[in-house]
Amino acid sequence: MAGKLVIAVVGAGVGGLAAAALLAQAGHAVRVFEQFDQPRPVGSGLVIQPVGLGVLDRLGAGGAVRARGAAINRMLGYEAATGARVLDVRYGTKTHPRSGLAIHRASLFQALWDAALRAGATVTPSAQVRAAPLQGSSRMLALADGSSHGPFDLVVDAAGARSPLSGLRARPLPYGAIWGTVPWPATSPLPRDQLSQRYRRASRMAGVLPIGTIPGSDQPMAAVFWSVPVAELANWPLQSLDDWKAEAAAFWPDFAAFLPAVALWSDMIPARYSHGTLRRPHDTAIAHIGDAAHRASPQLGQGANMALLDALALTLALEVAETGAALAHYARMRRWHVRLYQGMSAAFTPQYQSDSRALPVLRDRLLAPLSQLPPVQAILSRLVSGDLIPPLAGVADDQT
Repeated sequence: MAGKLVIAVVGAGVGGLAAAALLAQAGHAVRVFEQFDQPRPVGSGLVIQPVGLGVLDRLGAGGAVRARGAAINRMLGYEAATGARVLDVRYGTKTHPRSGLAIHRASLFQALWDAALRAGATVTPSAQVRAAPLQGSSRMLALADGSSHGPFDLVVDAAGARSPLSGLRARPLPYGAIWGTVPWPATSPLPRDQLSQRYRRASRMAGVLPIGTIPGSDQPMAAVFWSVPVAELANWPLQSLDDWKAEAAAFWPDFAAFLPAVALWSDMIPARYSHGTLRRPHDTAIAHIGDAAHRASPQLGQGANMALLDALALTLALEVAETGAALAHYARMRRWHVRLYQGMSAAFTPQYQSDSRALPVLRDRLLAPLSQLPPVQAILSRLVSGDLIPPLAGVADDQT
């Protein structure tokens, strides 16, 4: 094993805080560098899949997230024009029940933050990392203010899609979305244990995700999202908010009940997506995890899952090998799971977010009926749950 290391974690997002908690629990000296003055989450809601929940349980945050989040048992979507059911994925089976957990990023952040601090990790705020130069077999951190920190036996790059430490050059996807967090209206007929979506071919998508409660409130909340071509995203706030609400309500009448809480365009957060994977998510004394290592659309709901699994794989690898060998072991543990889910995301996303007219027809007339057959239902359930194949190659199930 690597022994007790001095480790810098760059970024206090899902992957960074999970890695900080797990590595500190393993006895390493962990210091988190975060660019914000007050570390905070960015974004709206997300879904933690069953294998991701297993990681949260391992690091001691499972109870906290379940207390705030909303159990999700089904993903259901209809074509708005025809009323045809084109997405219907259920978690688990009668003999093997399980569910995902939808949660606001603020609630997830708080649970991970608390776990990292309990484990003994320290945090350096207002630290905008620009580079991680080698110093022998260790690394330093160079900050934007000209200061330097280290040396560190290992740097964990969890700085996200814009990481200055990652060489990943991802392909921008043509569709993004605007997201908002609103109170769940008492009059809504939509189930509170289900991700509900509506589509017009693949060029328009709206969704409602129940996300439980946020810190400081017991009000049930929802994340609402509206698919937007990236070419239109920059100019989106220039149009009339009332006109958009009218368009969205006409597109999906059940969506209308969530819109009065959107008073300003600033209540909606724009999101752009990209796709790509680092061929080698490590180098001497540095490991890339989460979006710094691989990026995809949120269509399969795997973003947080992948970051949590990366953090666990890295921690386990350091328990069985010296640093250099451990990083290679980390990459091998995650290689096939990452490749599978990146490939599935690339295949599924254009069926729901693209300008294609042929793919939605294939989706509605062939893939949707096939998805209701028992063998395919079980495969899709495993796919969204995150364990279609073992998430950590060569690791026993009870460790994930």
